[in-house]
Amino acid sequence: MTKRDKQIELGEKIEAGLQKVYERLIEFKKSKNSELVVMRDGKIVKIKPE
Repeated sequence: MTKRDKQIELGEKIEAGLQKVYERLIEFKKSKNSELVVMRDGKIVKIKPE
């Protein structure tokens, strides 16, 4: 396995981990009936998870 292949594999693992974190965050916010705070178009916006 080349260095480039290892980097690609690591990047894929990181993306998969971030996706899991995002899904768990949404589940947590739904269970607590809490708002998500995100930035859209340079503005801070609070949204309800659905």
